[in-house]
Amino acid sequence: MDFLALVNQLNGWFEVPATIIFFAVAMILTVKLRFIQLRSFKRFMRLLTRGVQTDKQATYTMQTISPIQALFMAMATTIGIGNVVSPSLAIIVGGPGAMFWLLAYILFAMVTKYTEVTFALFTRKRDVNGFVSGGPTQYLRLAHPWIANWYGLVTIFLFASWSGCQSSVLAEILQQESVPTWFTGAILATLVVAVCFGGAKRIGALASKLVPVMFVSYLTFSLLILFNNLAALHAAFNLVLQHIFTPAAAVGGFAGASVFQAMKSGAYQAAFITEAGVGTSSIPHAVSDAKRPSDQGILAMYSMLADGLLCMMSGMLVLMTGVWQGKSEITGRLIYEVFKNYSPAAGKWVLLISICLFALTTVIGNGFNGAQSFGSFTHHRGVKFYFIFVAAVAFISAVSPAPAVWQIMSLLLVLVVIPNLLSLLYLAWKHPKVLEE
Repeated sequence: MDFLALVNQLNGWFEVPATIIFFAVAMILTVKLRFIQLRSFKRFMRLLTRGVQTDKQATYTMQTISPIQALFMAMATTIGIGNVVSPSLAIIVGGPGAMFWLLAYILFAMVTKYTEVTFALFTRKRDVNGFVSGGPTQYLRLAHPWIANWYGLVTIFLFASWSGCQSSVLAEILQQESVPTWFTGAILATLVVAVCFGGAKRIGALASKLVPVMFVSYLTFSLLILFNNLAALHAAFNLVLQHIFTPAAAVGGFAGASVFQAMKSGAYQAAFITEAGVGTSSIPHAVSDAKRPSDQGILAMYSMLADGLLCMMSGMLVLMTGVWQGKSEITGRLIYEVFKNYSPAAGKWVLLISICLFALTTVIGNGFNGAQSFGSFTHHRGVKFYFIFVAAVAFISAVSPAPAVWQIMSLLLVLVVIPNLLSLLYLAWKHPKVLEE
């Protein structure tokens, strides 16, 4: 049995328990915290308009950044090519119903992210040089040190794999414009090394400038396409609703999908997009100088609304134009085909520029987050070698087959998510006061 065959077999073993754990933990935490994602919106708006109370001691003695910069740095890894491509990947595997389960997971997993980020700030540590270590490798120690060590080890490779997925999709799309895949990989790898060597503050400054630009430009042209054909948009929504609990029949090149395939692909892609349940987005949040951990948790929780909006638009674009019906293999080109064939003349170029920015900020953010995991094993020595490793993976993935890159990422994702989610449940019951608003 070769390596990829083993990866596919392991993915098959894990998909049922992983899908159940994804949804079960999110819903249990939602009930325990009394639907905090619905009742805390006013507080979120106050934090945005009046500012987050900061810990002045942390600002002067720790290598922290502002709460909003930490938010944007985390969003730089979640708002990325995943928002553009992952809904179409979910639909290719699970059919139209996968869009419902993707959005349902985002809604419930908002509480999962709140829990992760709040515990990340509560348990973060700093060394004598003021370097902050925070995130799952810290809060999981409250459950068991072995779990924290396992998480840290696997995420070293998960972050690199995520960067590889971004690079793979970007190279596949730019190849349609006659850009060689090796050239895309080489440029992306070079930029990753150049920016990551600058540290958290440079990453935060870059992300805070690029994330709003990416969001607005993609949003504008997506809306132009969506509202250009309201009848097709209405039909796409009906298609999703029809297949929430009904298997999707084969049509065109689409091979058909069961309800479980829709649930599984929706949950997996939602976790990949938002990082809720994976715990990884709590790492950049942990370097915030917010005084109250729950404040940063609230900011992180509602940032998922942006993910949900982008995902819904991307999925509707693919469904209403029908491009999904002719595909039976994993490909990141569907949204490119939509913008090329259905948007105004400038739309294709807006998409290409947006996904280039998406890929750059996401890979850079993943490089920083992976360095945190790597540094927890090396006492933050040799971190620059990790950045070089991420750059190398980005290059290799750009010139490798896309399905292989995504299968490896899916396996690494599950190996991280299962222990993290089960531990979060344990911590929520053992330390309930930490999660109090």
